[in-house]
Amino acid sequence: MKKFIPSLKWLYPGMQVKRWAILALLGIALFLIGMGMRLQGPTPEAHWLAEKMFFYSLHSVRALQVGLLLSVLGAILCFYSASRLILSLVGAIEPERADRGLADIIYQRRKLSQGKRVVVIGGGTGLSTLLRGLKYYTSNLTAIVTVADDGGSSGKIVKQLNMLPPGDIRNCLVALADDETQMTELFQYRFKQSVAPESPVAVTRKRGQGATAVAEKQETPNFGEGLRDHAFGNLLIAAMCAINNGDFQKAIRETSRVLNVRGRVLPSTVEHIQLRAEMEDGSTLTGETTIAGARMKIMRMMTVPEKPHPPSEVLEAIESADVIVLGPGSVFTSIIPNLLVEGIPAAIRRSKARKVYVCNVMTQRGETEGFTVFDHIDTIERHAGQRIFDYVLINTGEPAQETLERYRKSGAQIVVNDIDKVKAAGYRPLTGNFLNETDIVRHNSEELARTIMALSASKK
Repeated sequence: MKKFIPSLKWLYPGMQVKRWAILALLGIALFLIGMGMRLQGPTPEAHWLAEKMFFYSLHSVRALQVGLLLSVLGAILCFYSASRLILSLVGAIEPERADRGLADIIYQRRKLSQGKRVVVIGGGTGLSTLLRGLKYYTSNLTAIVTVADDGGSSGKIVKQLNMLPPGDIRNCLVALADDETQMTELFQYRFKQSVAPESPVAVTRKRGQGATAVAEKQETPNFGEGLRDHAFGNLLIAAMCAINNGDFQKAIRETSRVLNVRGRVLPSTVEHIQLRAEMEDGSTLTGETTIAGARMKIMRMMTVPEKPHPPSEVLEAIESADVIVLGPGSVFTSIIPNLLVEGIPAAIRRSKARKVYVCNVMTQRGETEGFTVFDHIDTIERHAGQRIFDYVLINTGEPAQETLERYRKSGAQIVVNDIDKVKAAGYRPLTGNFLNETDIVRHNSEELARTIMALSASKK
């Protein structure tokens, strides 16, 4: 009885359930009557029912035919009422998906849940670009993200709240969101206003008191100063972390539920680390922002402390993957920091997955000036201490000349494709036009995903 009573809530007014349930019962009744007439044959009772239901206009129609008609009509009513009931329930739970219907939603999710297990390693905007394409092929996605960012909103949060930087994590969560809705725009919103607008009371005083209004305005609290340059998503992750007693991984999981992401996002380590670079003149620089802003050649990257440990989920995801993708992204500050985490290079090496590196389209000032494709490969594997991938995805498309000129002025140029050298070193190049050229030259997420998923499905 205790279980039955809560079920009566379905009968509450405004539930928009009763009408479709009654229609379904009517359909079932018609179907059963029709089947009964079909099974009993042309009995006098069946003829009488046919005459009553059709107002004596079908005296000559056989009971078998009437039974078939009633069965079909009942089945149609059942199907229609069931579909309308499902649509009503979906509309109540997720109004923005009501037009798609439950069948489409379930089909898509079932199909994606059977997709390949793909692990993507990196950070920055390059990683989120790739994830936007891959999420339409599989929901078995794991993004392993560096936590060495110390600039912008993330840097402020690290200093103020003593937590791991959430910026790259946030970008990946937004990229994997099920729908590009206003929620993703909210997560990426960055506070810019540094002074709070005047309240109506302050405006009234200003009009009535003349010169004294200046003093009133100066006393207005500066609400925006503490939020300036912070991304809303970073603040939400920080709040989730505080709610969960500083558990950064749990905070990511809870935020993932808010965005309904396809796949999961994992930090490569949950230890607080800083990047340290040994430069060509023998000096060392500490901090991602400092290193990226330097104009000297980077010889070697390290972490402080050395050899941080990864969460167990990271190693498990790598070892069970069908495809492992490194990049695209900043070589020294987005990709290599993940490979300096203890156990990650060895886990990639042991994995039976297809392993592919997505080379950048353009060089990066202060990091990879003058680099060719092979220079990118050599730098990454030198820091990994072993060979960790077999395939290299190389863009062969050419940006517009005016775009190249604009990049050249900022100290960047298109990466030289020394494909013969790549082949001679034993790597398998995957070439094609992967450009998505707007104001910024980036990879085309759809083309990247299509090529990577084709590789995962091909025979060795």
